[in-house]
Amino acid sequence: MKVLVIGSDGQLGLELQKVSNSYDSLSWIFSTIKTLDLLKLYTISSFLNDINPSVIINCAAYTSVDKAETESKLANSINYKAVDIISKWTSENKKKLIHISTDYVFDGLSDILLNENSHTNPINEYGSSKLKGEIVCLKNDPNSIVIRTSWLYSSFGKNFVKTMINLMKKNNSVKVVNDQIGSPTYAFDLAKVILKIIMNSKNKSGLFHYSNEGEISWFEFARSIRELYNLDCKIIGVSSKEFTTLAKRPKYSLLNKSKIKTTFNLEIPNYKKSLKNCIEIIKNEA
Repeated sequence: MKVLVIGSDGQLGLELQKVSNSYDSLSWIFSTIKTLDLLKLYTISSFLNDINPSVIINCAAYTSVDKAETESKLANSINYKAVDIISKWTSENKKKLIHISTDYVFDGLSDILLNENSHTNPINEYGSSKLKGEIVCLKNDPNSIVIRTSWLYSSFGKNFVKTMINLMKKNNSVKVVNDQIGSPTYAFDLAKVILKIIMNSKNKSGLFHYSNEGEISWFEFARSIRELYNLDCKIIGVSSKEFTTLAKRPKYSLLNKSKIKTTFNLEIPNYKKSLKNCIEIIKNEA
């Protein structure tokens, strides 16, 4: 089985490269912008025809949430229009597509766990472009799988965990938002889940939620990072109103994972257990 990973140089893509070493039965192709530039929409179909993968994992996305407010055309091109082409190709060629989406499709006004049927209402351009990508993916290819995830981090790339570690090393105190609630996702855990899905998804499709277990704020997340890295820095919780950003963020985006756990027989680790594993890797690489 030939598996194509699009966007393989991002956090999730790099974790998939790591996990792929345990799946010798699969033939892997890892694509980056150098081999497939999703902004060049006219090249996508011919690229897929040449590769002819059995499974496509689309990790590629325009993820600069604030810049998307002024670069909405770029965000829509990658997060929506490219997905439109990819999902049409997998449908026409009877291949499997796993597409990654985000909790930012929600407005954050709920105060209960968000399941796959919860009302979507993105409050920024990034979320809007990702929602359009979800919709067109499942419309074009009902056999595809869309996984919404949240607060993604890894030992690779730029993310909240690595940013907090660097800030706490350099400063006596750090301000962190305490009124946005969700759950982090260790990209390595998600990569393992995607592989399990590939091996068991022959007749399964649709929309699923995945994050690690736990209901926390960014402030609590920062405190866990400080504790596990054993750093000495005061963390000050502040309202999101104190941070001026171009894009609004959902205040509540805690995902209900019941569907994905039941469908694929998953046990999802608590965020703190996964965070500890990631921080150990970061420490060893420092």
